[in-house]
Amino acid sequence: MKTLKMTLVLLLLANGVLFAQNDKDREIIRDAEQAKSAFIAENNTIATYFDNAVAYVIFPNVGKGALIVGAASGNGVVTHNGKQVGMANLKQVDIGLQAGGKTYSEVIFFETEEAFQHFTNNEFEFAAGASAVALKSGEAVNAEYRDGVAVYALPKAGLMAEASVGGQKFEYHPFTHNSNNR
Repeated sequence: MKTLKMTLVLLLLANGVLFAQNDKDREIIRDAEQAKSAFIAENNTIATYFDNAVAYVIFPNVGKGALIVGAASGNGVVTHNGKQVGMANLKQVDIGLQAGGKTYSEVIFFETEEAFQHFTNNEFEFAAGASAVALKSGEAVNAEYRDGVAVYALPKAGLMAEASVGGQKFEYHPFTHNSNNR
């Protein structure tokens, strides 16, 4: 019995070391899991994207504000072949007719390994004029992959007179080799 208890304690400690991220990352991971559930609850046809994509990144809390010049930022979790493999951050600055502020969740699906590699090599950004499909309850999810990528947004709060993701830039940070066995 003593050996069993010691083994359990060692396993718990090892698990904590293997999957250690900082508190901020753990909070983002929890928020991303909730955002995934919210996307599916809003429109369950998006579940096929989660099931069939090579990879996806969920930014659970993107904040955006604008008065002619707009800025947005957020942090997210990267999942590849069903395993969380890293973190990402999103930055956007754009100029144009826009005013207001909002928060939303964003998910980017990668249809191909090639598209995902562009992301993990930090070579990925949305071209000016790109836009996300705003997910709405009861409507068919009909966005097609474009260059191996599809993007959806789920509004959380605020009003803004645009839904552009153009100019978004991303930075990928893989988990260490000990922590990507999620």
